[in-house]
Amino acid sequence: MNAVKQSKAVENSSLEDGFLSHESEVMKHSKAVLLLSCDFLTAWNSRKLILSKKQHIPMFIEELLLSALVLSFSPKSEQAWCHRRWVIKMIAGKCSTMQEILGKESELVEKIAERSKMNYRAWNHRCWLVSYMTKEQVLLELKKSGHWARLHVADSSCFHYRTRLMLWILEESCHKQEDESSDHDAEIYHIWQEELQWNKELIKHYVGREALWLYRRFLSLCWIRHFATDLSNSSRTSKCKTCIVTDISLFMNNELCLVHSCSSIPDDSYEDSEAQAVHSSTYILWLAKQIPESQGIELKKKLNAGNWKAVLNGACPGRSSLWDNLATDLEPSTK
Repeated sequence: MNAVKQSKAVENSSLEDGFLSHESEVMKHSKAVLLLSCDFLTAWNSRKLILSKKQHIPMFIEELLLSALVLSFSPKSEQAWCHRRWVIKMIAGKCSTMQEILGKESELVEKIAERSKMNYRAWNHRCWLVSYMTKEQVLLELKKSGHWARLHVADSSCFHYRTRLMLWILEESCHKQEDESSDHDAEIYHIWQEELQWNKELIKHYVGREALWLYRRFLSLCWIRHFATDLSNSSRTSKCKTCIVTDISLFMNNELCLVHSCSSIPDDSYEDSEAQAVHSSTYILWLAKQIPESQGIELKKKLNAGNWKAVLNGACPGRSSLWDNLATDLEPSTK
């Protein structure tokens, strides 16, 4: 604190050497303090003040190394993560190796997530990085995080990250709508289909994982809204609209088949099988309320035939009132 006061005292004086000396003292002592108390905000802010005046890229890179060191022993330090984001904002557009830095940032989060389970701050930082990424990096991150998610299916933070990546892809698609490129639409459609298939494989392999079913809700809802609404726009060709309408029907049938395969509870079942039945049944009841009315009538008939309330009551009889509420909209209309 003495070094900070002395630095401010000589800031406006003509003694530049003395000012530089005090700046050096601030940087040295603040580093020592942060290694002892990583959430001491005054130390971080003192460093920001000096760095913002210098605007030297090498100094900003050094800050990334310092905060990485702090995070190595305090992986949930909010101030350390905030400092990294501040540094990246400062060098964005000024550093020729920005994409390489973003790649290393993503790798850092993944390494920390291996040691610190359910680290929301780390994954939130990784989600924040997406806005600075190129399309190639987003697709690469989708591939890399898929491998990690397969090994950590209970960590919902990774699926939040994949949600952010997939939304970025959709946002980019909206920006290119003026081009009316059918090739671009086909690419987005293919990416979404691959993600749905990947999620389906995980659901079947890792029984009873709620995070997988919640992620499927996101994928299904975006699929319905994007392909059932955007791609059926009157500006599209009639051929394209016909394909999409057919795919909506096929999509619903595929979801029903998936849920049917996951809703049965064997006699020698474990808790995971019961959880799988609950998650799958609530998913399809939820989905029935999201789809366009024209497709909803046929789906509701199939759902009524499946008697999903009985499945839910068998898996978790203690929540029968909740299952009744979920299934209310499936009852035939009396109008």
